[in-house]
Amino acid sequence: MLSFQDFFTACAGVWQTERTYHSVLTGEIERSHTEFRADNLDNLEKQRILTGSSDSSQQTTNANFSGIQIAIDRLIENPFSWFGFAISFATRSETGEEVAMSLKALFVPDEFVLTQPKDMKPMPLPVAAEVPLTPPGEVIQGFYLRDQGYYQPGAIAGRFTYQPTRQTLEMTTYYKNSVAVDQMRFVRPDLRLRTIVTYQRPEDDQIPASVVSLVGFGVEHKQP
Repeated sequence: MLSFQDFFTACAGVWQTERTYHSVLTGEIERSHTEFRADNLDNLEKQRILTGSSDSSQQTTNANFSGIQIAIDRLIENPFSWFGFAISFATRSETGEEVAMSLKALFVPDEFVLTQPKDMKPMPLPVAAEVPLTPPGEVIQGFYLRDQGYYQPGAIAGRFTYQPTRQTLEMTTYYKNSVAVDQMRFVRPDLRLRTIVTYQRPEDDQIPASVVSLVGFGVEHKQP
């Protein structure tokens, strides 16, 4: 079983991924190869992403993250309780299409979240992304913060859930027109399973379960 810290320590490095994507609405299937790199961020860089400033004394969270306020001073005192990566990847599909992207991501547990705006309603999770929260302390939940979204530009805040007994991290992000649920599971230190399910975003923040647009499966190998 990987602890929260052990999981993210194991994530750092270079990974090669073979994926298959199924377009549920059209029936199309596409395969791709991705080289994925994750480098740990130091504390100063993690603070800069949260605050939009390199000033470590600033205690408010970047407004780009929907006004979420985080106890940055407590995070500084607990450097192994939250994690950040500089992520870059390059994907080539079987049709020859190439896509490359770089971004930075943070994983901040709820215990460090001070407040959220009163008008910010929690987004309902798809049924497939719901997990039991018992026994207490077994499941770790928090905010998944990125300076760039995969499907739209600009900073974006999602949610994450980590289940130590399954060694599984699940990241749920609400985009303008879709909801993406990305699951990553270690089966050994150098091998991960990856699934991605994309839903059409319903109106009025209903549970996104009725229309699945894309399902992806991947096997990821860590490189020496």
